[in-house]
Amino acid sequence: MHISYLDNNSTTQVLPEVLEEMLPCFTESFGNPSSIHGCGRRALAVMKLARERVAALLECLPTEVVFTSGGTEGDNLALRGMMSPGDHIIVSAIEHSAVLGACRWLEHAGCEVTRVGVNGNGQVEPDSVRRALRPNTRLISVMMANNETGVLQPVEEIGRIASEADVWFHTDAVQAAGKVPISVKAIGSDLLTISAHKIHGPQGVGALFVRRGTPLRPQLHGGHQERSRRPGTENVAGIAGLGKACGIACEGFADGSVERMGALRDELEAAIVSLVAETRINGRQAARVPNTTNILFEHTGGDALVLALDEHGIEASRGSACTAGESDPSNVLMAMGLSGEQSRSSLRFSLGKLNTVSDIERVVSVLPAAVRGLREKSRFIWATAEAT
Repeated sequence: MHISYLDNNSTTQVLPEVLEEMLPCFTESFGNPSSIHGCGRRALAVMKLARERVAALLECLPTEVVFTSGGTEGDNLALRGMMSPGDHIIVSAIEHSAVLGACRWLEHAGCEVTRVGVNGNGQVEPDSVRRALRPNTRLISVMMANNETGVLQPVEEIGRIASEADVWFHTDAVQAAGKVPISVKAIGSDLLTISAHKIHGPQGVGALFVRRGTPLRPQLHGGHQERSRRPGTENVAGIAGLGKACGIACEGFADGSVERMGALRDELEAAIVSLVAETRINGRQAARVPNTTNILFEHTGGDALVLALDEHGIEASRGSACTAGESDPSNVLMAMGLSGEQSRSSLRFSLGKLNTVSDIERVVSVLPAAVRGLREKSRFIWATAEAT
């Protein structure tokens, strides 16, 4: 069966060009980058090129790039590496679980945490961040693009607020990288997280931008790799893949691939809304990354719909892969004002560079009947329950 994969916000398929870049790291450039012999120098050269490519995507200095194991480590390093007992941090209520989980740890460690809400469009209002500032506020962390809705946050304005208050600013840009241009200078961020597997790179590798002069404490202890900010022998093959994926992402803003992805997303949304009654695009009124749509299907269980589509080779999700399998409603959608039932009845479709018109056509051909069948089943169950 042909698979129409529309869950790219969970992970993306490694592009052939990325895999090709990685393969020599297992056979030729496999040395330890800290070794001074030829094999080690070749590995170090691979890392140097990758670091430059990441820096080009973020518009920062190569020396400001710290390689990590992915978004979760990057977020934890940024938050735990900047905060101390007695410090105050401001985050949004719709952050990824990596940030929210780190904040729960910080609270147990003696830090204060303020979680600001969002409006009905799923956006943080900068004034709410400004009002949350305290004399002991040390860090603000607000994501650039939400992983469930794709809604873009006003990070440039929040960055200005942080700068005016002399507070450090971190943004989780994992879901924004490769979909919208990123400039750490324009954002005003001191720390910024990306992950390779969200941009058609390999899983298990990412990067944290650390602005020069930012007093980040390492959370691991060992050698002096990554300028002593993240010790441990580097994942050279993964880093090579990350670098190549970042290079391809940069090209995507010039070759029209990002616009094509956005056009496919818009086509999918328009078809679904016109063909399926009682649907709504969550966050539609806000600026969003071009690949993501989150759609409410009233009176339709989201998990059941995911499975119904999967039977036809269409792979979507109810939300973040990090909370997949949980029956709890989405904290993101609840923060936007949806009820628990509406949250559970919402589906996320997220496109990647490999999706085509045929994937959209396939969804449109299957989805209406799947929703109709689930709604009829739900009505039957309710009618039976009332009769008894």
